[in-house]
Amino acid sequence: MKILLNAVIVIAVTLGAFASSAQEQGHLNVKTVVSMEEVTIDDNGDRHTQLVDATTVVPGDEVVYTVTFSNVSDVPAENVVITNPLAAEMTYVVGSAFGPGSDIVFSVDGGKSFAAPEKLFVTKSGIEHPASADDYTHIRWVMNNEIVAGAQGMAQFRARLK
Repeated sequence: MKILLNAVIVIAVTLGAFASSAQEQGHLNVKTVVSMEEVTIDDNGDRHTQLVDATTVVPGDEVVYTVTFSNVSDVPAENVVITNPLAAEMTYVVGSAFGPGSDIVFSVDGGKSFAAPEKLFVTKSGIEHPASADDYTHIRWVMNNEIVAGAQGMAQFRARLK
């Protein structure tokens, strides 16, 4: 099985009460790009790694999701929360999510609730178990500070096609 990926994916953005109207008015731009690592070796035998658009992915391939955001308004965006769903065919790569200035939490229930990995549990065959990366349905970045007018930021994570 192989899956074709759209190189640019729109994701959900949730803002606090004041900033919510700013986002609705187009003051906060958010974009996710899906890439793969391409490794090349130059004439000196040095290895170079770069990200290239992920267009076709086969089972076992790992992709990199890069979320970029910018406040295109004249006012700060407060209480910014960025939520990115994980496709059912993808498994989050443990420890790969980062986003400067944010707390990262996960969901195992389709985005209804979020918590740190050690606080997530799933029920299988009537027995509650600690959740694993295979159980994650969403990743969320909760910004610790407001996003000032004109500021840009990014977050990233990796996932593997099952």
